[in-house]
Amino acid sequence: MSAPILTRREWLTLSSAGVLGSCMSGWFANLADAAAAFPAKKKKACILLWMNGGPSQMDTFDLKPGHKNGGAAKEIATSVPGIKISENLPKVAKWMKNLALMRTITGKENDHPRAAYHMRTGYIGQGSIQYPTLGSLFSKELGLTTSALPNFISIAPTPFLSPGAYGPGFLGPEYAPLMIGNNGYGFGPVADYVTALKVQDLLPPKEVDEKQVVSRLQLAKELQDDFASKRPGAISASHRTAYERAVRLMRTDAKKAFNLDEEKATLRDQYGRNLFGQGCLLARRLIERGVPFVEVTLSSVPGAQGGWDTHPSTPGKSNAEEVAALCKVLDPAWSTLMTDLKDRGLLDSTLIVWMGEFGRTPTINPQRGRDHWPNVYSAVLGGGPIKGGQAYGKTSDDGTQVKENGVPVPNFIATIASALGLNHTKQNMSNVGRPIRIADAGSKPIKEVLA
Repeated sequence: MSAPILTRREWLTLSSAGVLGSCMSGWFANLADAAAAFPAKKKKACILLWMNGGPSQMDTFDLKPGHKNGGAAKEIATSVPGIKISENLPKVAKWMKNLALMRTITGKENDHPRAAYHMRTGYIGQGSIQYPTLGSLFSKELGLTTSALPNFISIAPTPFLSPGAYGPGFLGPEYAPLMIGNNGYGFGPVADYVTALKVQDLLPPKEVDEKQVVSRLQLAKELQDDFASKRPGAISASHRTAYERAVRLMRTDAKKAFNLDEEKATLRDQYGRNLFGQGCLLARRLIERGVPFVEVTLSSVPGAQGGWDTHPSTPGKSNAEEVAALCKVLDPAWSTLMTDLKDRGLLDSTLIVWMGEFGRTPTINPQRGRDHWPNVYSAVLGGGPIKGGQAYGKTSDDGTQVKENGVPVPNFIATIASALGLNHTKQNMSNVGRPIRIADAGSKPIKEVLA
């Protein structure tokens, strides 16, 4: 029997009548399969490319040729006359017409955990308020509770140093990400990317037949319902919701989104046969199926075992060598992602954000590396409603300070929210009973980069 196609009104009617109350009734599977087969391709979505460790702006998007702080990388022309970036990113350079370089992001935190928290939530970590990570915050606004796939998926995250920067905070467990290929600290390349990108336990053990699976899931649901009836509250409700979503994913064809073997070998090669490259391919597959927020982390690679934390972190290597190794992975994956989204009609509705927790010092240290630098650094926005082909903001000749148009972190977050069609002043109730805005009070979107 083919899956029914229902209107939103019919969904609500069935829900209120209790038809959708049981995961095992068959309705969840049929309806979720229908949704997966007919995704809302023009629905706004976001892919965050997270550069763990803090990428050097001086070696990527804000080079200072001729100055002693400039480093070894040379500038190359992009598809936009007058805008130049690093020679390490030749394929990304061809997409400059669709990108807005934000060269004057200014933060306040100088260590990894606090800076990651600041950039990934938009707030300084303080007191007892548990701020949600951007994926939780935005997927709450853009996602559907009826989706078979999770609304927020984090690929190859590195939450060890700053777990709060990756969590749903006061929004609760219902908005936590599905983490795939959790890389913990992010120190040391992941060789087996195939295993890392598999979602665990989507299939039952081979020795358990379908009838046993149904019986076991039904028993688990009855125990869940009994527990929740005796201990009502947000925690029980969130746990039950998470369980139902997990079962829904297991019991529908939505799980095929994670099967990269369905893609052509040539396309997989173009992305790069590594954790980040294949993670970007997976991100496209998820966005294509209606997932509103996916993040992919680029951390350790061969030749840069500490990721973008290029003090340096690899014995015998310099900052310049480590950045080159990272860009060798970043460049093909990012550019192919842009091409793939455009070819599928998804680039105009998908915002791509490239950023890390801070930048690197303009000066090169005695170990031939660059240290932490939150004073002024680069981020990039692309796709979606971004007015590409521009470099917003200007730094001083030595790269140490803002010369024109500084962008505080809250303004950057407000810009992302606006690009996704969201009101950055909207409030959510926090865990301490205080309303918290999507972007911090006083923040303003940078209208110049919004089409």
